Amino acid sequence: MNVADLKKQSEQKMAKSLESLRNDLGKVRTGRAHAGLLDHIHVDYYGSMVPLRQVANVILADARTITVQPFEKKQGLTIEKAIRDSDLGLNPVTAGDIIRVPMPALTEERRKEMAKIVKGDGEHAKVAIRNIRRDANTALKDALKAKTLPEDDEKRAQDDIQKLTDRFIGEVDKAVAEKEKDLMSV
Repeated sequence: MNVADLKKQSEQKMAKSLESLRNDLGKVRTGRAHAGLLDHIHVDYYGSMVPLRQVANVILADARTITVQPFEKKQGLTIEKAIRDSDLGLNPVTAGDIIRVPMPALTEERRKEMAKIVKGDGEHAKVAIRNIRRDANTALKDALKAKTLPEDDEKRAQDDIQKLTDRFIGEVDKAVAEKEKDLMSV
């Protein structure tokens, strides 16, 4: 593997780690409703587990309410149970064939707890990015030992990998700070 491929591969892996963090942060409840909050919920649909969006329309009714309208009326109870059993702590209410999911306000203590969780997720993402850097540097050192890479090129490549790492860690810090700000705003 040449140096350019190694850098590209490392950058792609770091981008995936950042994207994973953003997906995780999107699931953290802030007290405000957003339709993406229910994206990870799966519903039993005739014996197979399918994402909620494949069996119902998920719309925002107002700032604190998500409305779920099943495509089939029979699925209402199953969808309600799936939302209630999820790790979000939501209590859906069925009104006819529409399920309303009110977002309870978060207490100050719960907001601080969520901020700690967000920081922990950020640290995990940083560790993943640093592990990618370590793997890339190990590959560079192996190439140097095998004499397939000059020492100058190895040093330059390590510097580039470090710059890449710094950039992605900055992105992680930025995403965590934005989510914390969102959590702490009332």
